[in-house]
Amino acid sequence: MTTLASLARRAILLSCVAGAALAQANKPHVHIVATGGTIASTNYYSSDVGKVGVDVLLKAVPQLDSIAALSTQQFSNIASGAMTPAIWLNLSRAISDTLRARADLAGVVVTHGTDTMEETAYFLDLTIKDPRPVIVTGAMRPADGIGIDGPANLYNAVRVAGAPSARDRGAMILLNDEILAARDATKSNAVRPNAFSAPYRGDLGLAEPEGIVFHRPASRHQVFDISGVRELPRVDVSYTYAGSDGADIDAFVAAGAKGIVVAGAGRGATTSGQRQAIDRALSKGVAVIVGTRTGSGTVPVGEGARGNGAASTIGSGDLNPQKARVLLMLALTKTTDRKEIAKIFQSNQ
Repeated sequence: MTTLASLARRAILLSCVAGAALAQANKPHVHIVATGGTIASTNYYSSDVGKVGVDVLLKAVPQLDSIAALSTQQFSNIASGAMTPAIWLNLSRAISDTLRARADLAGVVVTHGTDTMEETAYFLDLTIKDPRPVIVTGAMRPADGIGIDGPANLYNAVRVAGAPSARDRGAMILLNDEILAARDATKSNAVRPNAFSAPYRGDLGLAEPEGIVFHRPASRHQVFDISGVRELPRVDVSYTYAGSDGADIDAFVAAGAKGIVVAGAGRGATTSGQRQAIDRALSKGVAVIVGTRTGSGTVPVGEGARGNGAASTIGSGDLNPQKARVLLMLALTKTTDRKEIAKIFQSNQ
């Protein structure tokens, strides 16, 4: 015979189950795409580097269950130095496909090695049209190190991906509690946990203990349609130094480069040897962007912006050389006309 006490206990149990289900339903749904990097590495300080999967990453942060409903994808498990333009295309499409298929998702987190993180993040920013955020994160210390930063970075990346205020901001990088626009972020320290900065425009916001705080209103730059792109054009980077003779530029052109980014000295200054090589490249229809190797500052955008003997070079604005390369690769999928490329760079400032 059922007693009043047992009925009461059953009602309490059902209430708890319903409450738990409601709480789970109210959590933002976040999809984690793991690509590898230090965050997924062990024995990083020895020659015998190991790899861990996304399941191990999640076990290191049990608190994630309290802030989001998670799904995961082990896209790859490589060092960021092994990242290629071909992988960028596949990664961008995989994320876009997931967002298209999953209306329930609040956002996506990508775990990635830090060495080329800024390039991958900027490529995703330029190619994923969905308004939901894509947060790229990683670690400066290996998963089995002392004082590891990966768990905190992953936790905060999920928080940002699930935040409604993160919508319409494109791809972002999250490390060391700082939220940086993918366009502006760069790795500015080789070993410290606060390795990333946005030297020209500053950070977008912070993952504070009390909540996600953004300092600027949401905005997006141009997004490229890569649905019909099977291979990105070759674009190389030439570094200016005292006495550089432009041999690298000639070699890049001979290897089939469709574009070259020059990391110039100061505000885009180049040597006489480089200028001659640039002129030769331009005469063969190669697009040439001139930026700065300084790490911050601008080179004026616009065709013929630099008076260095190459009348049709294009300034990179405040994009660093590696970011200018990403943008030029995508621009060349649309046009080879230098005036149109200059307009693309201008619209992405």
